[in-house]
Formats: sequence, C-alpha cells, structure tokens
Amino acid sequence: MKLIYFFQVLVLALMLATCAKNPVTGKREVMLMSEADEIKLGAESDPEIVAEFGILENPELQAFINEKGNEMAKVSHRSTLPFHFKILDSPVVNAFALPGGYVYFTRGILAHFNNEAQFAGVLGHEIGHVTARHGANQYSKQMLAQLGLAIGSSISKELETFADIAGAGLQLLFMKFGREDESQSDELGVEYASKTGNDGKQMADFFKTLDKLGGEGEDRMPAFLSTHPAPLDRFEKVGELTKIWQEKLPNQSFSVNRDSYLKRIDNLPYGEDPQQGFVEKSVFYHPALAFYFPVPKDWTLTNAPAKVTVTEKSGKGLLIFDLAKGNDFQAALKETLDANELELVKDKNRRINGFQAMEAELKQKAPNSGAEPLTIKLILIQDGKNMFRFLAIAQGNEVKSFNASMDNAVDGFSRLTDREKLNRQVERIQIVSVRRNGTFAEVLADYKMPAARHKELAILNGMELTDRVTSNMLVKVIKNLKPE
Repeated sequence: MKLIYFFQVLVLALMLATCAKNPVTGKREVMLMSEADEIKLGAESDPEIVAEFGILENPELQAFINEKGNEMAKVSHRSTLPFHFKILDSPVVNAFALPGGYVYFTRGILAHFNNEAQFAGVLGHEIGHVTARHGANQYSKQMLAQLGLAIGSSISKELETFADIAGAGLQLLFMKFGREDESQSDELGVEYASKTGNDGKQMADFFKTLDKLGGEGEDRMPAFLSTHPAPLDRFEKVGELTKIWQEKLPNQSFSVNRDSYLKRIDNLPYGEDPQQGFVEKSVFYHPALAFYFPVPKDWTLTNAPAKVTVTEKSGKGLLIFDLAKGNDFQAALKETLDANELELVKDKNRRINGFQAMEAELKQKAPNSGAEPLTIKLILIQDGKNMFRFLAIAQGNEVKSFNASMDNAVDGFSRLTDREKLNRQVERIQIVSVRRNGTFAEVLADYKMPAARHKELAILNGMELTDRVTSNMLVKVIKNLKPE
C-alpha cells in the first residue's frame, strides 16, 4: 500500500509540475514552484532564519549592502524580482540565499573580506543562485522524489519535534547544490560583479582565504566551504572568467576599493559575543541576562538567539532553555502545553537557588505507536520580568541517567555575579594604519597582538605573516581581546 501511495503522490506531483523557462539559460525545466511561490517561500522562511541567527544592528553597513545588492540585482537575469539583503549576527563564515530573493551574509564572512570587490563577487554568486532558480529547482526535485530534508541532527526523531529545528527556511539552508549549480553561480557572480564595475579577480583571491579556513570545521550554520566546491579549484576558473568578462566590457573600469571597505567594517563584532552566552569550563554563562548553569559532561550545547539546546551524544537526551512568554507560571505552562501538544501530569512549586520556580511532569497527547516513551519535564524559573524555561526530555533505556544529568543542570541554575564574566565584551575588528615598512608579523607585534593568534589574523587579512607591508597601509587587528 505504501508503494501504491508513493506512486499516486508522484503522479500527482508530475501533473502539477510545469516546464518553466530558466531565466539564465533559457532552457525548459520541470519546476513545481512559480515565481510567486518562490517569493512566498522566501518571505515565510525569512523569520525562521532571523530567529535562529539574529540580525546585526549596523544601519550604515546594512545601507551599504542594500545599495550594492540592489545595484547588482538590476543587472541580473531577474531584475524585477524584489531582493532582500540581510546581515546575520553570526561569527560563522557564510553567505547563502533562499528562493524568492532573500540573500544573507554573516558578520563572520564580512569580517574576512578585505575589499569591496571580494564582497561583490560573493554577492553576485548568491544572487546567481536566485536568478538561476537553484533553490527552487532543488526544492522541486526533492518534492518530486518524496524525500525528507535531513539536516544532519543527532537528535532522535521523537525529540526533534521539541527542538523545533526542522522549519522550511532552516531546511533550505542544508540543501547542497551540485557542482554544476555552484559553477554556474561562480560564472554569474563574475558577470554581475564585472557589470557593476568590480574586479572579479578579487573574488578569486578570496577563495584562498576560504581554503585556509577549511580546517576549522563547522558551526551551527553550515560553513561556506561545506556547501561549495574546493576553493583552490575555483581560483583558476574564476580568474579565467574575469579575464573574459573584462574583455567583453572594454569601456568599463574595475575597482577594488580596499580602504573604503575596511573602514566600513571597523568596530565590527568578531567571533562569539559573550554577552549572548558562552561556555567556559563546562558552565554556560549569559552575562546579558545574568545567569549561569552547568553543562552536562559530554553533552553538546548550541546557543542561538531564541533558545539554548543541550544534547546528549546519542540524541536521546535533550534540554531546551529559553524565555517563556510573560511572567506568570500558569500562562507559561499553558503556552508550553499548547505549543507542543502535551498534557499536564502533575506540577509543584519549588525554589532553585533563591528563585521561585515551578516543576511539572508532562506527557504527549498522542505518542507515536511503537516509539520509545519519553519523559518530559518542564521547569519554570521566575526572575523579575523574565520567566526562564527549561524543557527536559529523555528517551530510551538510559532515561534515568539522562534525567539526572539534566536535573543537575537545572538545579545549578544561579545568579551570575562574577564581574569579569558580566563585563566580558565581544571582540571587534579594529582597522589600524601600519606604522612602518616591514612584515605583517611585525605589524602584529607593534599592535601587541598575542603570538598565538598571529596565524588567525593573517587569514583574516588575506595575508601571510611574511608578506611585506608599507607605512600607512590599513590592516585589521582585534580589540577587546578575550582572556587567554
């Protein structure tokens, strides 16, 4: 019966599919999404992206990106599409686009660009994914194949419901384009950057920076490298494409704009922002909200603007921490029950390190048949106007040990009073002028940058430590250095 149902769905999907003309190639392709559908999907997914990663509040830099993005969109193959450009408050080096014209840059990737032309090349690449309908095409293929969008989570399927990490927008982030799509976007990136007067060779040079970053692994968002072909393979190709386009536009001048770009990112936050939470010696601290709690040993903590999740390595223990709506226990309890389709078993009032708290045992309204039962516990902690919420969920034979680990975390929730941790600030990019001719390593020594971070700063500047620099040249260093 399942096989018959599959073919019925597949036939229906094929009947609904249309053969649309690709705006870039002009070729016909099977497409389940109209342009209106793309725009709707992007608009519906955007709030998920913003909630997960947060928006960087920098009006001047945002205005610059809007200006350059709209300028480039006008020379693209979908010049009438309403594009939206946003800066995510994430330290991960990444840029991506969703169907419908939603293009995102993390502050992490903006920090690693060393001129405007590098930014323009990546901007053109992401606009290219939209104009060539790569996301819509991938979405259509997956719908036709009846494939789920797996995001590589270690959390079990039962617990994933509570983690709330499988929204459409976040799923789209994890769709990996094929090499053909990536190569086409590289071509479009060079084309759009060249048509707007940017030197495409700088896009090629940025691939060297990406290659050096390749050994650093991935964070909450997939790293730029993880969804793109090897950077050095693209270096040569993009250089060739740039030459071709510059020959096609003999009357166009091609700028780099190094100093003006560097001045734009002066004081840009760099790395994780400790005010939004950080882990140190197996304790999670949140200076902005003035609390801390211990992290269970060998569990993985993921800190996002909307919530903190702590996951046991087998995926059968999950602790979710966030702010409940309002500051009334009963209202927060009802909201939790309604949002997660749960029922109250029993509850009690208690105190946790001086805080008024409520603890409730919950159960699923309709548990999946055959699945291992879940134990679900809600802990609400009142702190003035804030109502902190822990949702502790465990599954399987080791539920007692999972619950014990989560109980220790909850019972350790305390007021943060350590002034050093309360006052810890995010590191920031500082644009400085080279004081004397010499090597880049000597510049870092002049500005008293720790030797342990010299290699990192060389990558950040797109340089080698042995590269020669000249007096008055602008470079990046870091201020508010975190404690070693």
